[in-house]
Amino acid sequence: MTTQRVRTLFTIWLVALDFLLIGLAFALAYQLRVSVDWPEPLLNQVPLADYFSLFLAQAFGIIAVLFLNRQYYIPRAASRIDQVYYVFISVSVGILIAIALATIFFRNDRAILDYPRTMLIYNWVLTIVLLMLGRFLTNWLRKRLQERGIGKDKVLLVGTGDTARMILQRIVWSPDLGYDLVGIIDGDGKESEILGVPVLGNPEDLPDLIDEYRIDEVIVAIPEKGHRETLHVISYCERGRVTIKVFPDLFQYITTTAGIEDLGGLPLLSVRDYALRGYLLTLKRLIDFLGSALGLIVLSPLMFMTALAIKLESPGPVFFVQPRMGLDGREFMMIKFRSMRTDAEKDGPGWTVRDDPRQTRLGAWLRRLEVDELPNLINVLLGEMSLVGPRPEQAYYVEQFRRYVPRYMDRHREKGGMTGWAQVNGLRGDSSISERTKYDLWYSENWSILLDTKILLRTLWQIITPKETEVRY
Repeated sequence: MTTQRVRTLFTIWLVALDFLLIGLAFALAYQLRVSVDWPEPLLNQVPLADYFSLFLAQAFGIIAVLFLNRQYYIPRAASRIDQVYYVFISVSVGILIAIALATIFFRNDRAILDYPRTMLIYNWVLTIVLLMLGRFLTNWLRKRLQERGIGKDKVLLVGTGDTARMILQRIVWSPDLGYDLVGIIDGDGKESEILGVPVLGNPEDLPDLIDEYRIDEVIVAIPEKGHRETLHVISYCERGRVTIKVFPDLFQYITTTAGIEDLGGLPLLSVRDYALRGYLLTLKRLIDFLGSALGLIVLSPLMFMTALAIKLESPGPVFFVQPRMGLDGREFMMIKFRSMRTDAEKDGPGWTVRDDPRQTRLGAWLRRLEVDELPNLINVLLGEMSLVGPRPEQAYYVEQFRRYVPRYMDRHREKGGMTGWAQVNGLRGDSSISERTKYDLWYSENWSILLDTKILLRTLWQIITPKETEVRY
């Protein structure tokens, strides 16, 4: 069975499942209102069957809004936070549409006139809960089928440079993406395999390889070779019926994120635009202040025990205070729990690596669980950092990176964060600075409260279920 057919079946399954769950929520809400005398006994009980027209209007309204929000498009990696958000919005709007339509077209219907308001609340809550359970079940079923090789896209990766290796690592480390990486295409022919994935040939071999392995998708990741070579690779792929995705180079990255503005009839290309401005800065600061204050209160017992354990394990201060570069390139003193020996930087600044010999035994656990970062809440409370934002660097590294990473200093138009979009996407430690910068700039240009919430929840999830491949700094 082809991957496209599997996706179509899942879409049909999800629509049918939503319809059944909306009906179940409606029936349960009715039964709850009949059985529970809250806030007062139900005086005019209407048979459930009389609500059938209202149920249909509600079911089709919710499903229509879900369609408009692209919730029946099966994504490669579904965000649970996004799903909860869009289900909440769709159910709320769908029920309001249903009630409005029923009031207009069935205003003389006894069931509409006697529709209990408490039943409406029960129905709204139960519909959201059941639809989310249905999506969790669908996601679980998809993963189980993908583990058996059903519904996976067979993909070829073109390129062996830094960008291609980054994509390769992401695919290998993220089986939930649903990719079956068949092989790598290498124009240089220097390697036979990378990370256990075989190199199958040159770009000229693509048409035969696509037919032989029944490839569904080709990812072209050779920005270092320029546009002409990328176009040649794409031309080889066009003979096969495959999806082609191209990782952008710097020019493509800038132009695809640019917007067109009008100046008295003259078009202007907006290359740089920041979503976080005006009153939104005040809103984000308020969230940071309340979040850090609450965090320091709730986590104070853990922080006290951590400080005591550090003091008992090794000589030296409890806190590690280091200058970092923050908003507008201004330095501030970032506070962390000490996880290294006191002489860790006697030879100058250095990146943290896996199993770093400079770490103390306790420090290795603190870093793994990210407990060493908790004193950053003090920086957030003081307004020097934010809960979410680009991770602040040492000035020593900033001076190096700004020389060769395009738009690197633009990331300092935001406060440094305890966690960020780059970090939750696996770009930690000694990962590519240019790629990390792209994620930081995307965050700055697409900021929202929902995005910050998603990053915070994903950070908590990654702390609970850490990947061995991740290295923090």
